[in-house]
Amino acid sequence: MASGYLITGGLHFDGLMDTFDGIFAGKKKRLKAMKDSKVGSFGVQALVFITLIQIACILKIQNLIFFVLPICLFWGRFSNLFFIEKFKYISYKKKSISHKKFWNGFKKESLISIIFLLIFIAYQLVSITSQAILIRFLILILIGIFISYSMPNILGEKMGGFNGDACGASVVLVETAMLFMHAILL
Repeated sequence: MASGYLITGGLHFDGLMDTFDGIFAGKKKRLKAMKDSKVGSFGVQALVFITLIQIACILKIQNLIFFVLPICLFWGRFSNLFFIEKFKYISYKKKSISHKKFWNGFKKESLISIIFLLIFIAYQLVSITSQAILIRFLILILIGIFISYSMPNILGEKMGGFNGDACGASVVLVETAMLFMHAILL
């Protein structure tokens, strides 16, 4: 977990905290709360709960973390492709660069990710020897698709669009949900 914080500079968790502060500030104050450099109580609660859930999942998964973590990280980042495709960009800055400025559409943007996912699935189908493990693996792939599609939809509807903070929140929430699902099913 600490390596994730160090690699991203805590960027996704900052987005999680700002998004929760914004959602619970209400529709009229949402963007103002997200812009505020101070973290509110809902942001702190979100960080604490998500961190505790992730720690519990990692303790449950243990040695399989090297197999599970890349899958969780993949779905977390893939979720933003759905976010950007479906929702308009909202900002509290007048001159803000939108993720949509260079957007080429979901098909083009997701092509390489889908190719890597298919290669990974093919490798697993060939290397998994137990039918029970294969079924769990396929169920987790379907759950990953569902969660990485649903989470940005929930956040986007609640926020009325997306921004960098909401994208960071989506990454963290999808990763955590996938860690949780792996902890339950493995």
